[in-house]
Amino acid sequence: MAVTSEYNQKQKDAILMVRQHLSHLPDSELRRLKKRIESYLQFRKVVNSFQDQHFADICSQKCFTSYKSACCGREGIITFFADVVINVLLSTREEIDVLLDTLDTDTGGLNCVYLNNTGCLWRLKPIVCEMFLCEHAKTLVLDNNKVLKSQWEKFRQRERRYTWPSRPVLFDELEAYFIEAGCDSPLMYLHRSPGLLRLKARHGLDRKLSTKVHNV
Repeated sequence: MAVTSEYNQKQKDAILMVRQHLSHLPDSELRRLKKRIESYLQFRKVVNSFQDQHFADICSQKCFTSYKSACCGREGIITFFADVVINVLLSTREEIDVLLDTLDTDTGGLNCVYLNNTGCLWRLKPIVCEMFLCEHAKTLVLDNNKVLKSQWEKFRQRERRYTWPSRPVLFDELEAYFIEAGCDSPLMYLHRSPGLLRLKARHGLDRKLSTKVHNV
């Protein structure tokens, strides 16, 4: 029988917490939340297209098919609470059940618990996964192509508009929305990480909870 690791338990608790809270919201509120993340989803769509065009073959050959999966290491994926919120909003109940079952039945190994033989089990994988490029991939694709390198740097800057709290950002505000509803999770890094809290204070951001999700 699989023994649930601390990492898996934190993931499971966050998923269950989000699903339970969302299940009690009226359809109008769910539509409002989905509307608020549209800009972020568009960003993810563009980045995914870029990755597919320029990195998919390289990454599959270097990591996935060789079972090395350096970018999907065991318990090495930082999952933000907002990642969980957005994924649950987009997923069917059956898709979430698969994640929960995977966390419960995980028997270990070298790879991320969410990685199976067809790829990531998330409908929309964590932002850290989307924006990670190993040195081999960056050297092969970006170092000799100024246009692609510039485009990737623009993506990195745009990512910060959703995740880096030097200004009001979506990930911080989604956490605040759930905290005000009585939820708490170790994955709420934007309200728990000393470094991110210092960053917010340095930029004069009010630490009081707010349910207002800014347009980003």
